[in-house]
Amino acid sequence: MTTPNQPWPDPSESVSRLIRELAETLLARLDEVIADATAASIAEPQYRTIADDPTLADADARLVVSLVKHWVTSNITEPGKRVRPLGGAEMRTFARDVVLRGLVADDVGAWRSVQRVCWKWWLTACFDATDDPAELRELCEVSGNTLTTFTDDAMAELSEYVRRISDELAGGSQLQRYATVELLLQGADISTAHAEEQLGYALTGSHLGVVVWVDSEDDVGSLDRAAEQVMRACGADRRLTVVAGTATLWLWIPTAATPSPDAVIDRLRGHRHVRVALGRPARSAAGFRRTHMDAAAAQRLLVRLDSQMTVVRYEDVHLVDLISGDVAAADRFVADVLGDFLDASPVLHRTVLVHVEEGLNRTSTAERLYTHRNTIDRRLARVDELLPTPFAQNPTEVVVALTLLRVRRGGE
Repeated sequence: MTTPNQPWPDPSESVSRLIRELAETLLARLDEVIADATAASIAEPQYRTIADDPTLADADARLVVSLVKHWVTSNITEPGKRVRPLGGAEMRTFARDVVLRGLVADDVGAWRSVQRVCWKWWLTACFDATDDPAELRELCEVSGNTLTTFTDDAMAELSEYVRRISDELAGGSQLQRYATVELLLQGADISTAHAEEQLGYALTGSHLGVVVWVDSEDDVGSLDRAAEQVMRACGADRRLTVVAGTATLWLWIPTAATPSPDAVIDRLRGHRHVRVALGRPARSAAGFRRTHMDAAAAQRLLVRLDSQMTVVRYEDVHLVDLISGDVAAADRFVADVLGDFLDASPVLHRTVLVHVEEGLNRTSTAERLYTHRNTIDRRLARVDELLPTPFAQNPTEVVVALTLLRVRRGGE
C-alpha cells in the first residue's frame, strides 16, 4: 500500500530480506563505491567549480560519504522504505559554503553521477541475489524508487538550506564583497573605483594573495586570529578579508614582499591546525587576480599531494605544481631522478637545497647551516654517491625532485 509520504508499496518479506542483505554487503565495500563515485563526479563539467576549490571539494566529498552511508544503513534498518533526509550541521555547513562562493544548488549536479554509480553497484548485486523473475523485478523497482527519491530529497534539502542561508545573508557585506571579488577574479569589466568602494581596499600598488584554512570545522575559531598574524608577518597593518567558506578565508595584503615560511610559522604558534598558502606579490587589479590564483594553486597542490605542510609559498613550489598534475607520474619522476638519494637523511636533502639557494657557494652554505665547510664537502660527496647522476650534471631536476619530495612529506 502506498502513502503520500511513500508513493510505492512496502516490499514483500523476501525482498525486504534481500534489500537488507545487499545493503550490508554494500556497506562493507563502501570505500570502493565512494572511489567510483568520486571518479564519476570529477568527470562532470559542473563539478569543476567545486573541484578547483580544495576546501569545498573536501566538504562535498564528506557530505557524499555521509549521504551514501545514510541511504545504505537506512536500508538495513528499514529495507525499501523512503529514507528520511540526512539533515544536520553537515548539510547546513556545505550549503553555507555554496552560498558564500556565489553558487546555487544546481551547481552541485555531480550528485546525479553519485546516484548513477550507486545504482550500478546495486543493480549488479540485485542480479546476483536472485534468479526469480518476479522477485528480481520487485527488488529493482523498490530499491530504484528509494534511491531516486532519496537523491531528489537530498538535493531539495540542500536547495532549501541554500535558500534560507541566502535570505539570511542577503545584502550582507560579506556576500557583496565576495561578489565583487569574483568579478575581479573573472576579469569582468568593473571599474576600479567601484570595486575599491565595495571592498574598502585599494587596488593600486602591490598585493599578496593568501589562503588561510583549517581541515576541521572544530578549528574555525582560529581563522581570523591566524589571518591577523599572517598580516603582521608581512609587516602590514591592514588586509582585505573575504569569507570563502566555513573553513576558509581569502586575504589580500598590501605588500611587495612575501614573508618566509619560518616567519609565518613563528607567528602561527598557538594556531597549529591553521594552514596558509601564499601567492606571489603582484601589482594593480590584474595583480590582485594573479596573486590569488597563485595562492589557490599552492593550496590545491598541498591537497593533491596529500601534504601536511602548514605554510607554503607558491614561489617555492611553482615548478612542482607544473609537473605534479599526475601524482603517480610525479612520484616516478622523483624516484628516477633521486635513486638511492630518495631515502637519504633529510639533512642531506636540505644541504642540497640550501647549496642551490646560496648559488652553489660551499662557504656560504656552511654558514647558513651553522656547520664547517669540510662537513659540507663530505655531505655533497655523499650526495653524488647516492644520485644516479652526479648533482653537477643534473642540478635542475634534482632540485625539483627534492622540492616535490619535501612537499609530499609535509616539509620535513
